[in-house]
Amino acid sequence: MGAAKAPSVFLPAGRSPTGLAPVGPKAPGNAGSTRTSMPELPEVEVTRRSIEQPLRGARVLALRLGKPLRWPLGHDPAGLQGLLVGAIARRGKYLWLPLEPAAGAAVPHPRQGLLLHLGMSGSLAWREDALPPGAHDHFDLLTDRGTLRLTDPRRFGAVLWSPALDADPAAKLLGGLGAEPFDPALTAERFHAALQRRGAPIKAVLLAGDVIVGAGNIYACEALFRAGIDPRLAARRISRPRAARLLDALRGTLARALDLGGSTLRDFRDAHGMSGAFQSQAAVYGRAGLPCPGCGGAVRRLVQAQRSTFFCPRCQRR
Repeated sequence: MGAAKAPSVFLPAGRSPTGLAPVGPKAPGNAGSTRTSMPELPEVEVTRRSIEQPLRGARVLALRLGKPLRWPLGHDPAGLQGLLVGAIARRGKYLWLPLEPAAGAAVPHPRQGLLLHLGMSGSLAWREDALPPGAHDHFDLLTDRGTLRLTDPRRFGAVLWSPALDADPAAKLLGGLGAEPFDPALTAERFHAALQRRGAPIKAVLLAGDVIVGAGNIYACEALFRAGIDPRLAARRISRPRAARLLDALRGTLARALDLGGSTLRDFRDAHGMSGAFQSQAAVYGRAGLPCPGCGGAVRRLVQAQRSTFFCPRCQRR
């Protein structure tokens, strides 16, 4: 297997303060569900890619706020008019939209921006012609090129203003996140060392997001299958060679998901309305009782930390 291709823009873990607990939205448990509870890293990266070209360099005309989201915006919307959208970046499942002053303009916070999280059911849509907002459309960024709209039926998403990426509230929200999976600084040795400090089952450690970000439920199941590791194995019992294999499997799984536009198990669409196709190629996720593509045995389902886990007890060893 070749090296996985990294997303084009992300913020390595070292770019934000560390040691602070993440306080982003958490998904409620649903032991019987095989559907994702929220957009994961591939879906957020697909969204970033789909809005980067039309938004970068656009001038902000206005912000429209609908019903309250997870947290308040934290800034007077009128004070953001006239700013230009910079290069959009992603950190974990957050998107950072820098808002830069026009050439020669003086503003109190030249490194300010908006931090966005899609929550459990959110999606961003880009339209050149702004339609009237619907019942679940709770944020519009109106620019001279078109409108970026956040639709979020459950309203666990968020749009927050921050004076800079390394200042609160952005720093507090991003500070406890683990390494980016495609960060070259995340070596197999560093990944193994981090796992040695964790006694929980490896599946739970991957989902926690404080060792590595991006391994949502479907992608953790698939990566563990590719690596041949039982999801119940304690993380600290994983050897260095198996840790290297798991890191490669995570990168390969996430890269494949990016190529396929993410997964569409509930609400996700990219900013142009296109759904993802990764779930149709899953080897074990959602396939309880069906033949394992590796050995032909039955795929099993169990519940870990209120999340469904799918694995092959023959191919995945403790």
